[in-house]
Amino acid sequence: MKIRIISAAVALAIVIPLFIIGGIPYSLGVMVVAMLALKEYLDMKETKKELPMLIKLLAYLSIPLILLTITVEGASLMTIDFRILSGIFLVLLLPMVVFHERKIYSINDACYVTAGVLFIGFSMSYLITYYNLNRLLLIYLFLITSITDTYALFVGNLIGRNKLLEVVSPKKTWEGFIGGSLVGTFISVMFYKTFVNPNVVLSNLIVITLFLTIIGQLGDLFFSAIKRYYDKKDFSNIMPGHGGILDRLDSFIFVMLAFSLFITLL
Repeated sequence: MKIRIISAAVALAIVIPLFIIGGIPYSLGVMVVAMLALKEYLDMKETKKELPMLIKLLAYLSIPLILLTITVEGASLMTIDFRILSGIFLVLLLPMVVFHERKIYSINDACYVTAGVLFIGFSMSYLITYYNLNRLLLIYLFLITSITDTYALFVGNLIGRNKLLEVVSPKKTWEGFIGGSLVGTFISVMFYKTFVNPNVVLSNLIVITLFLTIIGQLGDLFFSAIKRYYDKKDFSNIMPGHGGILDRLDSFIFVMLAFSLFITLL
């Protein structure tokens, strides 16, 4: 427990100042987090099969390319530079033909790497997009994931009897899933209504927030399934007692992606 508290304190000591300062320091911080997340993702793959150094280099170079399309001064939500998408597909898929050896770089490897670059790159770009729109949105989304996860664990330990998806996460229960969603929705709605937009249509906010609590828990299960497949407990040990970047941001990533579908309704 002591190690977990120290790790969390160190992380907060880094994140909070960057969040307050904003601008270029914040954007650079997001880029570092995205690169570390990609490293964890690729390292997980390499527990079973080593990837060519060229492919890893191209993958790492793709992340800044994606994030640099989100300007420091402002961001246009829901816009994608398809030239970047085309370039990423070309540089990560065509080497499969060049290597021409399944043991070196197969179609499965190419799809895994490409999906990871796009998934991590574009989801992390929302950390900049939402910050530029209203940084309180990030606190709202963080509350959704943190409160939901906390009370899902609490309710599950207290009254949980029915397993949610035992093959992926043996400790999660339906009772915890429902309890976490209800409490996460209530607290997050109160925060949004009080600090973000007091004039929001309450019914829309409640439905959207409830949906996001569900998406967050499913996102947690998604990353748990990856770890289960590769027989790993955590993506890394960058935060002793907590795991890696992807272990901490698993739910948050999916919530950020899902929120982009509804932001115009709030």
